[in-house]
Amino acid sequence: MEKKKTEEIGKGKAFLNTMYSLKLMWQISPARVVHSAIKRLAGYFEWLFYSAFFLVYVISSLESGEAFSKMLVFLAITASVFICLNIYYAYLEGKFLPETEPKINNGLYNMLLKKAVNVELECFEDSDFYNKYTLAMESADTRLSATVDSFFGVIFGLLASIFAFAYMYSVDHISILFILFPIIGNFGFNRVLSKIDYLRNKDMAPHNRTVAYVNRVMYLPEYAKELRLTGVFRLMQRQYREAIDGMADATRKYTLKGMIFHWLYVNFTFTFIFEGMLMYGAYRAIVSHTIGLAQLAVITSMMVSTTWILIGFTDSITESFKNGLFLEYLKGFLEYEEKIPEDFDGEDPGSRIETLEFRNVSFSYKDTEVIHNLNMRFEEGKTYALVGHNGAGKTTIIKLLLRFYDPTEGAIYLNGKDIRTYNLRKYRDLFATAFQDNRIFSMSVLDNVMMKDGKDEETDRKTAIAALELSGVYEKILTLPHGIDTILTREFDDEGALLSGGETQKIVVARAFAKDCPFKVFDEPSSALDPIAEYQLFENISKTCGEKVLVFISHRLSSVKSADQIYLLEHGTVKESGSHEALLNQKGAYADMYLKQARNYLADDFYQVGTDKKEVQA
Repeated sequence: MEKKKTEEIGKGKAFLNTMYSLKLMWQISPARVVHSAIKRLAGYFEWLFYSAFFLVYVISSLESGEAFSKMLVFLAITASVFICLNIYYAYLEGKFLPETEPKINNGLYNMLLKKAVNVELECFEDSDFYNKYTLAMESADTRLSATVDSFFGVIFGLLASIFAFAYMYSVDHISILFILFPIIGNFGFNRVLSKIDYLRNKDMAPHNRTVAYVNRVMYLPEYAKELRLTGVFRLMQRQYREAIDGMADATRKYTLKGMIFHWLYVNFTFTFIFEGMLMYGAYRAIVSHTIGLAQLAVITSMMVSTTWILIGFTDSITESFKNGLFLEYLKGFLEYEEKIPEDFDGEDPGSRIETLEFRNVSFSYKDTEVIHNLNMRFEEGKTYALVGHNGAGKTTIIKLLLRFYDPTEGAIYLNGKDIRTYNLRKYRDLFATAFQDNRIFSMSVLDNVMMKDGKDEETDRKTAIAALELSGVYEKILTLPHGIDTILTREFDDEGALLSGGETQKIVVARAFAKDCPFKVFDEPSSALDPIAEYQLFENISKTCGEKVLVFISHRLSSVKSADQIYLLEHGTVKESGSHEALLNQKGAYADMYLKQARNYLADDFYQVGTDKKEVQA
């Protein structure tokens, strides 16, 4: 099925995709398109001029006894033209292309990255879309340039081939038959060879992935401990050997067929036409005396030129079809219409959140309902907790809140208005988040906390330091080589700092402290912290964010006891809601969860609220 789709794309959309690539390149660098055309045209001109005109003139002049001075003028003009062409080629290779390639790279990747940050989060959680996106991004600039070059190779190659055929036919009608050999070789046997290569590469693909995986694992630091402490190294050796054997089997499977068709391709494309044409010309010149030396030279020279023109023409066609799927992905990605565009412009939501409410919200992901008829309300100055087992829908609710997704049914209202009416970026600026699945960037500690290119560096520095102090990691930062300016991770800096899981989590929490906004979300902010650090963190959050809307997502129910409202979620909806004491008195699902966790709490007032201490100890 996949193969059929690839062929349909190659045959049905190759031309439109190529025209799209020309349009795209023209937007980025018109000069690159123009020079690509000139270079291809000049190359074919050289082949035809030398074979069809230069040799004919020189040999005819020698046979007719033309004045040497006149020949010398012709040679001087020809030499001047070709010297100018060589200077032009040197300019292209030495100056124009090296200077233009970064511009193309910058222009194209700016388009791709701008699109990437503008599409909705759902796209990156869709494996099919993400695979196409990565294929579109892979060597996009060089492949776009190659597509433009191959387009002009096809256009001027076709024109040069037609001219060569017509010229040879005018010189000798029979000689045109020899052109059939390279046509059969290039369009027949070479096509079969390409198919053999495709099938061989397809059979080898899973083995190549295994080899690449093993090679990658062997040098990544996160696997180093297991490789040294367990016997997994021998298992990976076995995987590697099996993959190598599989690659060898796939190669052997196509070896004989490949050899036969390669022999046919080489002989039809080169040997039969060169040797055959030479024998035919020699017979006519020496035996039948029906052509002269000049005609013999033209026929043999034109045959060589025509063969290479055909090879260049077919190679350009092959290159165009080879890039067809890439262009399809590139075009599809750049022309994708976002469901929730990041640059959506709407009303200004203001800077205050009085109420934020989920009303009868349902949400389905890939036809599976994960949120069902959800009703929740958040009010200014209050603290809320979302609790529940894994898969209950807590993280999805936050994604809906931040409008990474839109509800399938129902709506979310900010200060009484549907959030879909607001300017998206201004709406999201109302929130600060500390996600559990956090990411540290290969930038300084300061940049990792502020997460923006600030104009007032001194103010940003003070804000970041205060946030790091509140999250409890500033003392650690002071021990780093350059303090708050130390680069985190060693992606680009061998002296970069590698923090522990708890320290990393505190950096992420500091981001939420640093951002001045009315709504703050903390997703498992203390999962990697010890009890003392956890207690201090929640104290700091409560003290500094008391006037905000605070939302905690946590599995540790002891950390959310002080919340004004707790929402217990189950199967994507609210099962229970209320204060900690009210939910305990209900003796429902929340009380049961708390009871099971209470045995591990060191300091606990659970026994005093609606539950017998003996019941806990039982």
